[in-house]
Amino acid sequence: MDKNKHKHIITILGSAGGAANGVLSILNNSVQDEKDPIHHVMNNCVIHLIDSKQKEETVYSLSYPQLKDKFIYHEFDLKDTEQFKEHLKQSITTVVIDLSWADTVEMIQCCDQLGVNYVNTALENAMIDENEELYEGFGLIERMRHLEKYKDKFSNSTAIIGSGMNPGVVQWMALELIRTDTSENKPIGCYIVEHDNSFYKNKKKAKKNVIYTTWSPECFLDEAILSFPMFMKHHNPLFFYEKVYDLEFKVTLGNKEFYGCLMPHEEVYTLGKLYDMEGGFLYKVNDHTTNLIRTNLDDVDKLWDYEMKVLDPKDAPLEGEDLVGVLLVYPDKERYMYNVLCNKDIYKKYKTNATYFQVACGVYASLSVLLLDQLPKGALYVDELLLKTENHYGDYLKYYMTDFVTGENEQTDGLLHQRMQKYREMNSEEK
Repeated sequence: MDKNKHKHIITILGSAGGAANGVLSILNNSVQDEKDPIHHVMNNCVIHLIDSKQKEETVYSLSYPQLKDKFIYHEFDLKDTEQFKEHLKQSITTVVIDLSWADTVEMIQCCDQLGVNYVNTALENAMIDENEELYEGFGLIERMRHLEKYKDKFSNSTAIIGSGMNPGVVQWMALELIRTDTSENKPIGCYIVEHDNSFYKNKKKAKKNVIYTTWSPECFLDEAILSFPMFMKHHNPLFFYEKVYDLEFKVTLGNKEFYGCLMPHEEVYTLGKLYDMEGGFLYKVNDHTTNLIRTNLDDVDKLWDYEMKVLDPKDAPLEGEDLVGVLLVYPDKERYMYNVLCNKDIYKKYKTNATYFQVACGVYASLSVLLLDQLPKGALYVDELLLKTENHYGDYLKYYMTDFVTGENEQTDGLLHQRMQKYREMNSEEK
């Protein structure tokens, strides 16, 4: 009798990365916690770990002791889709968690051919990565267009696309706000907002010309300096012909206020396709990296040559927090919902930073949906999953992401053109 017949076989792509560390930390907890929604599944599973540069087995064993007996390790490049399909067949994988830089469409195609369910955190596209100069300024929208050529053709498995924090959890927040709306006026704007002030507790740890972010610096720079600011209006993507960091937009969340930069993001596109609201993603990162980019606004390309580093609490203690949420704008008021996590608290329990833990909560929610709920076959964004299927995504999400702040601003800063200011113009006036 096949010993794996009644086990769930999970394959994690990009297992050596920061997002995977967050996901594995939560799954390590699932095995110990009898109340965890997928506790019984994780107790009886096999986890295949795939990366092109795999970590030592002892690193995984020490980091995730409750899972170490479930791990099987692999090292190969996911560009070899034949080897990947062979792995899926031989391992009898039931769910793939894709946290890699592999081409999203290719990975889903492999899974769909073999009836393997799939979840990932963001859109990746090898063709665009290899031909950046052709798509410069418009990488995200080209990734979306490429995916949507294939998205409706997947019919042999269930794929949840973009289920981290943003995209992912933020669509759930947006739909929760819309669902609980008692106003006669419909919202005219929906902004995804993030203020991440995470940094080293000891400022001397930071070097002058280093890009510090709490997640992949390369992917961050793709949004921050390689793209034009994108927003949605009347279901269509529109762009400012400006540098991202030369524009900033006011965000007010009760007694919290910050100015974020407008960056292209998957959830802005998917929510903007569903609802006729102006949409955008307004993002503020740590002051060190913000100032470094703004110092080089006249030649942002040289930032690619700078050293890049993820703010990892294993290297040195971090302070600060990551706030991610949704701001719904009405003609005369604003409503908001956000989650904010402190790096110190998250590291103490999960040995990762706040950003990666937020991403992991979104992955966990969709993984739980794939394991426990009855879903139709096909590929879905998280907002489509929530609107078109019967599922318990919100319940699973709230098991680990326990605190959400909701509130209302009695007045509004308006739409993007009303809350916008130009950084260089403002600074030249001050001088």
